[in-house]
Amino acid sequence: MRHLLSTDGLDAATATAILDTADELKRTLLGREVRKLPTLRGRTVITLFYENSTRTRVSFEIAGKWMSADVVNVSAGGSSVGKGESLRDTALTLSAAGADCVVIRHPASGAAHRLAGWLAETGTSVINAGDGTHEHPTQALLDAATLRERLGGLEGRRVTIVGDVLHSRVARSNAHLLPLLGAEVTLVAPPTLLPVGVESWPVTVSHDLDAALPATDAVMMLRVQAERMHGGFFPSAREYAIAYGLNETRLKLLPEHAVVLHPGPMLRGMEIASAVADAPNAVITEQVRNGVHVRMAVLYHLLAGEGEKS
Repeated sequence: MRHLLSTDGLDAATATAILDTADELKRTLLGREVRKLPTLRGRTVITLFYENSTRTRVSFEIAGKWMSADVVNVSAGGSSVGKGESLRDTALTLSAAGADCVVIRHPASGAAHRLAGWLAETGTSVINAGDGTHEHPTQALLDAATLRERLGGLEGRRVTIVGDVLHSRVARSNAHLLPLLGAEVTLVAPPTLLPVGVESWPVTVSHDLDAALPATDAVMMLRVQAERMHGGFFPSAREYAIAYGLNETRLKLLPEHAVVLHPGPMLRGMEIASAVADAPNAVITEQVRNGVHVRMAVLYHLLAGEGEKS
């Protein structure tokens, strides 16, 4: 594997290998006083973020450092991008400076794929950390890792993804990855927040959250991305919460074993009630914790030589 740009087109064997590696790394580090492995010593990982991020950026930095890589953070505001430098020139500069891997978040869909094309001859790997409304593959992988851990596997499990599917790269990546690993996915959203062509995805579509919950093993709430909305997609925040928010009453509709996920940041009181976000079956902090190990696994599969892998 040279890059990780998308879950669409990722094969089940590769995805499972990444998840298995993440499990192994998690077990290896469990109980260690010093959480450090020498696997990527001498490698340089650069995070290039054109959008704000807490979880993704921090977990990639921790993942790289726990594997002894040198991690350099670059933000658009503190780089030559602020002077008008193009993405292509920035990418080539980072590669020439010695980057073995560039982790990019960008507001334009397809930016990670363009970056990989520009760096094709350099040997630098690219990881898509979220491109516009397109994909966020490592988020889907950490979601899958969390579901495997809590549900014992994904085969035959029913996952309901709720909310702003139209603007959600997390929804797109999960809609491809989870069915690939054997799960049945239902998207629940108002018609205005479903993308054109969603009927071609390997999912079921519904507008009725209450009807979907009793048969759900896991419900994933999505953030309403107001910053990407230009126009009225729903009447008001209150009406959205009434129709599509996960509150305490709806929580009781879930089977006892079901879990609640959210990619963050959460809009408490709108898409998810505080009591639900903090409930025992909410695995939101576990997603963050597993995100470090999954991103370690991705870096390992991209950057570790055959000698290290053996």
